[in-house]
Amino acid sequence: MGKRLKKINLTINGQAKQVVADDKMVLLDLLREHLQLTGAKQSCDRKGQCGACTVIVNKKAVLSCLTKVQKLEGATVISVEGLGTPDNPHLIQEAFALAGAIQCGFCTPGMIMASKALLDVNLNPTVDEIKYALRRNICRCTGYAKIIEAVQLAARFLRKELTPDEIRPKPTDAKMGISHVRPSALLKACGTARFAADIAMPGALEIAVVRSPHFHAEIKNIDFTEAEKMPGFVGSLTAADIKGTNRLKYIVGDRPVICEDRVRTLGDAVAVVVAKNRDQALAAVDAVKVEYELLPEIRSTDAALAPDAVQIHPDRPNLCFAQPMIKGDAAKGFAHAESIVEECFSTQFNHQAPMEPENSVAYMEGKGEDATLVVMGRGINIHLHMSMLQEALGFENIRYEEPFSGGQFGIKLEIFTEGIAAAAALKFNQPVRYTPSIAESMLITSKRHPFDMKIKMGADAKGKLTALEMDITVDNGAYNSIGNVIINRALHMLSSSYYIPNINVSSKLIYSNNPWGSAARGAGPPQAHYALECAMDLLAKKLDMDPLAFRKLNSLEPGLTKATGHPVDQWPFPELCDAIKPNYDRAVADAASHDNKTTVKRGVGLGAAAFGIGFPGDKSISAVELEADDGVTVYAAAADPGEGNDSMLTQLAAQVLELPLDKVRAVTRTTAKTAAAGPASGSRVTLMIGGATVAALEQLKKAMDEVGSKTFEAFKAADVPTRYVGNRATVETAPLDPETGQGPSSESDVHAVQLAEVEVNTETGDVRVVKMTTAVDAGTVINPNNLTGQLEGGMDMGVGYALREEFIAGETKDWRTFKFPTMKTAFDMETVIRETPRTRGTLGATGVGEMAMVSTAPAVINAIKDACGVLITDLPATPEKVLAALKSADKA
Repeated sequence: MGKRLKKINLTINGQAKQVVADDKMVLLDLLREHLQLTGAKQSCDRKGQCGACTVIVNKKAVLSCLTKVQKLEGATVISVEGLGTPDNPHLIQEAFALAGAIQCGFCTPGMIMASKALLDVNLNPTVDEIKYALRRNICRCTGYAKIIEAVQLAARFLRKELTPDEIRPKPTDAKMGISHVRPSALLKACGTARFAADIAMPGALEIAVVRSPHFHAEIKNIDFTEAEKMPGFVGSLTAADIKGTNRLKYIVGDRPVICEDRVRTLGDAVAVVVAKNRDQALAAVDAVKVEYELLPEIRSTDAALAPDAVQIHPDRPNLCFAQPMIKGDAAKGFAHAESIVEECFSTQFNHQAPMEPENSVAYMEGKGEDATLVVMGRGINIHLHMSMLQEALGFENIRYEEPFSGGQFGIKLEIFTEGIAAAAALKFNQPVRYTPSIAESMLITSKRHPFDMKIKMGADAKGKLTALEMDITVDNGAYNSIGNVIINRALHMLSSSYYIPNINVSSKLIYSNNPWGSAARGAGPPQAHYALECAMDLLAKKLDMDPLAFRKLNSLEPGLTKATGHPVDQWPFPELCDAIKPNYDRAVADAASHDNKTTVKRGVGLGAAAFGIGFPGDKSISAVELEADDGVTVYAAAADPGEGNDSMLTQLAAQVLELPLDKVRAVTRTTAKTAAAGPASGSRVTLMIGGATVAALEQLKKAMDEVGSKTFEAFKAADVPTRYVGNRATVETAPLDPETGQGPSSESDVHAVQLAEVEVNTETGDVRVVKMTTAVDAGTVINPNNLTGQLEGGMDMGVGYALREEFIAGETKDWRTFKFPTMKTAFDMETVIRETPRTRGTLGATGVGEMAMVSTAPAVINAIKDACGVLITDLPATPEKVLAALKSADKA
C-alpha cells in the first residue's frame, strides 16, 4: 500500500508554507530536511525523551519529532530561527547567553523554545513552574542551574525591569574575571551553529553498519546478496577494502575500523552498506547475512585471569598493563597506626552521555593525486585523529574539521564513526554521511572504566595518616585505547589532597569482552577517589574526629610529597576547608534539626579532591596573527565542546594585547590552519594551550611595543612579522617508574571540597539530593560564568554517577534506560570560589572541568551513610542497593 499524502497549509516563522506530507512525516523532518531550519535537534531517536526538537505550535511547546505534519493544517509554527538572529536576538536568547546557560549548545534551542512558551503566558514563574515547563528538556552540560537562572533573567527583561545592555559586559571592560559572553553563545542560542548533522551535503550517500550481536565470535562469512537487491543500494565495505593498517591506535593497535575475522564485543563493526538515503541504507543493512562461530565470552576480570581463559587478543595477554606504587614502608606505617579501616569498593560501566548522537561527514575535495579527504566529525584532538586515520586508511592527504560539538566529556578522544565514513568516501569517491541512532551511538562508543578496589588506611592517635594500601583492578573491555593512561592518572592523584607517607598499591588493567573503556570526565580519579574519600570518612569516624577537620589536618603542604614522591610547591587546600566550613556547619545543623524519627533521614557528606593538570611530557603549540583589519586571530587546535575554550583564548588575547574583545577571534576547528596542540582533555586546555597562546601573544605584544602601533599597516611599513608561534611544555618529562610508581607529577593542581546534603527514604531506598556545594581553588578566574558552569554541570554528572547512571551492554539504549538527569532530579547548588594564582599557571589560571565531578560521588555516598548508617560500596547507589544495605544492617 502506498503512502497516504495530504496537502497542508501552515505558517512557519511568519511565512505561509504549503507542503504535501505523507502520513509519516513529522515536523522535525519538515523543518530540518525540507526547510533547512536546523536549530531543532534530534537526540533521543524520536522517543520524546530529550526536548532538543522543541518548537512552538499554536502557542504551545511541542516535540517536533513526534508531531505529524498532516495534523498541522492551519497551524502557526515558530522554531528558534523565528525568534531572532545573532545580530538581533530575542530577549530570551540574550538571557541564555548572559546567564552562562549555553555550553555545548545542542539542547539550547529546545530549551529556549520551551522557555518562550512558558513566558508567553507567565512572566513571573516560580522555580517549580520553570522546572515543570522544561520537564521534557534535558541537558548534560549545565546541571540546569544556569538554565533556570536564564529563564528568570529573561522574565525580568520581558517585564522591563532590566535590559541586556545594563548587565552585558562591554568589550572594553576588564578582560579577566569578567563573564564576557562566549563568542559562540548567540550562534547556539539562535540555532545557526552548525553541528555535524546540520551540514548541508546535497546528494551525500548514507551509511549503515552491520554490528555484531555477539560479545565474542569469529566471522565466518558475510553475504551481501540480498542487500544488493535492495532499493537505493550503492555498495558495501568490509575490512578488505581498507588499504591501511585498519587499526585506530593510541597505545596499542588493537581496535579495527572494521573487524576482519573476529568480533570482541557487542556492537563491533562487521560490514558497511552505502545507499542513496538513510532509510535505504538501514533496510539494506538488515538484509546482510553474517555467519558467526561463537567463542567463549570473558565478562569479568576474574574470568579473564583464569588459567584456562581464552585470550581476547591472541598476540597479547589478558593482563595488558600493571603499575605498582610504592612509597615509604606501608607495613611500618600500619604498625604505627592507632586506627585502621579496610573496605572493598566497585564502580560501574558508565556512559559519558553527550546529547549529540555520533555523526560524521566525509568527502573528497579536488581530483587525482591532489585530492584531499575531508573528514568532519566531533573530535577533541583533531591532529591526532587525522594521523590515526592516515595510518588506518593508508591515505595521507587528509584534513580533519570539527563542527560544533554537542558535548563529549572525554568520549571524543576516540574515533568512532569518522573512520567508517572516511573509508567509504575513499572507496566510492562520493560524499558520505554516517548518522547512527542514539541507541547505536551508545553501543559503539567507549565507556568509563569500572574499578574494583580494596583499600586499607591507617592513622595515628593524633589523626595523622600513616599508611595506605590499595589493590585496583580495572576492566578495560575489548580494546586498550588509553587504559594505561587511566590507571596512571588514578595513581598520580591517588593521595588526593593529603600527605600519606607510606603507600603500597598494585593496579591491573585487564582485557575482557565487555564495552571498552577510554576517557571520561576525570578519567580514573573519580573511581579511585570514591574509595579514598569514603575510607577517609570511615577513618574519621573511627577516630571520633570531625570529617572536615580530619581532612584539613592531613592536608599536603609545600615541600611534602604526593603519592608519586613528587613534592608540591603550592597547596591551598587548608584554606579551602576554611572557606567551605560555614556551609558545612550550617548543613550539619540543618541535618541535626531534621526529624529523623520519620522514614526520611537527613545526612551530610564530604568529598575532597586535588586534580593534577600538566603531566610530564605534555606540550602545546599555538599561533597568533595581526590581521589586515587590525584584529588579532588566535590559531589553536583547542576543541570547545562546551567548556568555554573560545572565551578563554579570546579573553587571554585581549588581556595580553590590551585590546577590546571585539578585536579578537579564534580559529580552532580545522587541521588546515592549526598545529597539533594536544587533546582538549585532562582539563589541560587553559594551562597548556592557553599557556602556548600567551607565549605567542607576548611575542606579538613585544613587537607592537617596538613598532609603536597595533595596526597591520604599521607592521607592514616597518617590515615586522604579523604572525607569532608560542609553545608551552611541562618542566618535567619523565614517566612514573615502572617498578615503584615514583616520579614527577603534574605541574599544577586544582583543589576542591564538595558538600552533599541528602535525604534517604528508608522505606523505599530513594535518595534525594537536597543541595550540593563545591568550594574550589582553580587559580586566577578568567570567566566566572564558565567556571561555575563547569562546577554545576560536574556536580549534576557526579550525582548521576553516584545514584542512577549505569551502562549495561544490550540493555541501555536511550536516555530513559540510562537514567539521564532531568529537571526533576535537579537540586540546589552553591559554589565557593577562592583564587590562588598558580606559579606555573596561564596568567595564574589552571583548569577545572574534570575536577568538578571527582569528589561528588563519595560526598553523596558519605551523606547517605550519615543519614541512615549504611555505606554503599558498589556504585550506583540505587534504591534497591540502599534497601538491601538497610536490611542487612537490621539483621546484623
